[in-house]
Amino acid sequence: MARSRWLPAAGHALPGLILAGFGVAHPLVLDTASAPWWASLHVVLLPVFPLLAAAQWHLLSSAPRPLRSAGRVAAFGFAAFYGGLDAVAGIAAGTVVHAQHGVTPIVGAVFDIGDTLGHVGAACFLAANLLLITAAVRSASWRAVPGAVILLSASVSFFDSHIFWPRGVFTMLGIAAGMFLISLTSGSALVTAPASTRDRRSPS
Repeated sequence: MARSRWLPAAGHALPGLILAGFGVAHPLVLDTASAPWWASLHVVLLPVFPLLAAAQWHLLSSAPRPLRSAGRVAAFGFAAFYGGLDAVAGIAAGTVVHAQHGVTPIVGAVFDIGDTLGHVGAACFLAANLLLITAAVRSASWRAVPGAVILLSASVSFFDSHIFWPRGVFTMLGIAAGMFLISLTSGSALVTAPASTRDRRSPS
């Protein structure tokens, strides 16, 4: 029974851990030397960031329908808008700097729209986490508090940290830890709840 809770919890933590690893390798500054790796890294990251939304989506499976629906819409918004940040401020900006052999005003304009997309995506990420935290606290009470505090703190930090070392890396580790703990407590609540209570919960 314990193993059945730990495996999904590890799966929910995995996207944050992967992103923390990429964060260590993320250039701190975009310039002529770092531009090729900057662009290539964000190509690799395109399918990785949506895994955070997938973890949110799954963690919301046992939430009451209103929380589940709103949270999944927010998770989708995160995947869409943060993917835009990756494409614009990551792939496009790196490609432009490499092609033009330096940072130009065009790159500044590209970063402006990328930052806007990233902030919208991070706000959606925070909203989805607030909803899944609410659902977790409703079902697991005080047992969900440690994971909720860690996940909420990391989600706020994510708003302007991306995955840059060091803050962004620790932010991703916090997201991984928070999702892991919430997954464990949510799974525990489902296992220990009376059968009649589980039966009344709406389907995923």
